[in-house]
Amino acid sequence: MRIGMILDAPFPDDARVSNECDELIKRGHEIFLFCLSYKQKFLKEEVYDGINIRRYFCSKLVYKSSALANDLPFYNMNMAKKIRHFVKNNETDCLHIHDIQIAGAAIQICDELGLQFTLDLHENRPEIMKHYKHVNSFFGKLLINPNSWKIAEEKFIKKAHKVITVTKEAKKELLKRCMINAKKIVVYPNTVKKSFYLNKNIDQKISADYSKKFVLLYIGNTSERRGLETVIDSLPLLKDKILNIKLVIIGQSSFDKKLRSKVKKLKLSNFVDFLGWKKENELYKYLMIAHLGISPLHRNIHHDTTYANKLFQYISFGVPVICSNSTAQSELISNYKCGKVFEERNSKDFEKKVLSVFNDKKEYNLLKTNCLSAIKKLNNSVISKELVSIYE
Repeated sequence: MRIGMILDAPFPDDARVSNECDELIKRGHEIFLFCLSYKQKFLKEEVYDGINIRRYFCSKLVYKSSALANDLPFYNMNMAKKIRHFVKNNETDCLHIHDIQIAGAAIQICDELGLQFTLDLHENRPEIMKHYKHVNSFFGKLLINPNSWKIAEEKFIKKAHKVITVTKEAKKELLKRCMINAKKIVVYPNTVKKSFYLNKNIDQKISADYSKKFVLLYIGNTSERRGLETVIDSLPLLKDKILNIKLVIIGQSSFDKKLRSKVKKLKLSNFVDFLGWKKENELYKYLMIAHLGISPLHRNIHHDTTYANKLFQYISFGVPVICSNSTAQSELISNYKCGKVFEERNSKDFEKKVLSVFNDKKEYNLLKTNCLSAIKKLNNSVISKELVSIYE
């Protein structure tokens, strides 16, 4: 089957999309990926890991208008023209639409050309939008209505041939809200391919830099709702009990300024490294020197029904996880006995859970073993069976 994937972002920058394509290509499908370039000079076509990439120019102004796609026609008109060209030129049999911003335009073309489509929900966008900085700005509050996105999402879901969610919890939420047949929804978590974690060698420089440290590793966006303030608040006490503790943060956001200010105020500069973003193929270097992986998410409807990529990245390298009690991630870690769960926003409970693992080497080694056992059941090849079934 010639599957047309629709992504309103540059590629290759999306591990979920890459992982899905990898498994579908293994099953003999041809993948044609529609994606965007914000630069006027770009490679329009290329084959990347077996994926037939087709890039289309999108100005930053047009992209920013996607937040208003439900209220103003500009973005959908612009994208629909590009998607129509993509579908006709590549003779796709169906579309696989990633997330809801571009869904309106893509579904318009499906209706026009008589194509079935799968809607792949990377997150609960209407809920998480409520926490976005630009949505909460003065003009954002005036112009962007998360509730209109919820209504649109429900309409898209009901029209779709199949819907993909990240967790079982997200599936339950949709079934309750949209009143659709459970067989219509497929669960596909944000896991990792075997190539992400197998046959990796230690980076000697990074290993030397952290050889005498007890490393707490955080990977991902650092916005307020990700909970890093809770971790930083625990460090004044933790550093007195774990003298060589080091928090290593890979990722960034506009909230970094506040995080750095807190680190400075608490005199923790020697205990925290802000490394910024690293390419996915470089993450293993830090995962191999980490002692604990952390995911201190604040609880909300979105976080309770999603898995962060970092969970599977930690687990795949045998790094025990300390995570907050956001529903989906806490159940994953508890069910596979891969770490400890603490109460969200509670720095004392976070401290307690870190110390319990640090002080019990037998338990720590058991958690590491459990992680390595878990990834055998949670890697992309195993967990993608439901996804692949859509196109059989």
